[in-house]
Amino acid sequence: MSIEQTFTPVEAVKPVAAYVGGKRKLAKTISQLILEREHKIYAEPFVGMGGVFLQREHKPKSEVINDVNKELVTFFRVLSRHYPQFMDTLKFQICSRADFERLQHTDPETLTDLERAARFLYLQRIAFGGKSYNQTFGVSPDRPSRFDVNKLTPLLADLNERMNSVVIECLPYLEFIEKYDSPETLFYLDPPYFGTETIYGLNFSRNDFAVLAEALGKLKGRFLLSINDRPEIREIFSSFDFVEVETSYSLARQASGRRKFGELIFMN
Repeated sequence: MSIEQTFTPVEAVKPVAAYVGGKRKLAKTISQLILEREHKIYAEPFVGMGGVFLQREHKPKSEVINDVNKELVTFFRVLSRHYPQFMDTLKFQICSRADFERLQHTDPETLTDLERAARFLYLQRIAFGGKSYNQTFGVSPDRPSRFDVNKLTPLLADLNERMNSVVIECLPYLEFIEKYDSPETLFYLDPPYFGTETIYGLNFSRNDFAVLAEALGKLKGRFLLSINDRPEIREIFSSFDFVEVETSYSLARQASGRRKFGELIFMN
């Protein structure tokens, strides 16, 4: 039996919003590496908007995703469990700087889960460069609105269907890895890039790379980790095999024109 036959085919789904560090351009390469490795549990400690998770066209028996961004996890959970009500919450919302700034200054803790999920999606769709922290209003005079419910509806419907049976966690990455590690688990990890740890607004520091490398060295299961190519990263993860790939980053391209950057995919 081929490896493909041990998985269930699924339709690839487009992420519904950009996210800093998203792997849209490398998704096919990473998905193929995932497919080549036998596993019954697929686990992502840093899922973001699901740039790789949603682009896979095969799934194993169990899938679990995780992120410490509570707003993002609330969005996935609400979309999965309260889809009709969530779509009602999005009705009549327009793309405006005033609404963007109002929602930015709204404490999410004061909102219902439906309102909280809608707030997250609205800000994430409109924010410049897919930033999830220190967001700025992103608008281009030569492009249509970034928040159009009519265009979003089919994307959200596809995402809702794809999220059926997916377990959603909101744990620190080490706790998540320890909880789901087994000989049958494959972890795909997309941590913050080296040198850009602070732009996510999350509790991940320069020291966490070494902590993560140590944890991966003790795994019972398998892993793939994608990260920007830096000498420090090569040293920290030197005990693992890796392949070199090239990609481009949306923020860098907007700032300095189209450029290619080196990226590494580590594996055990």
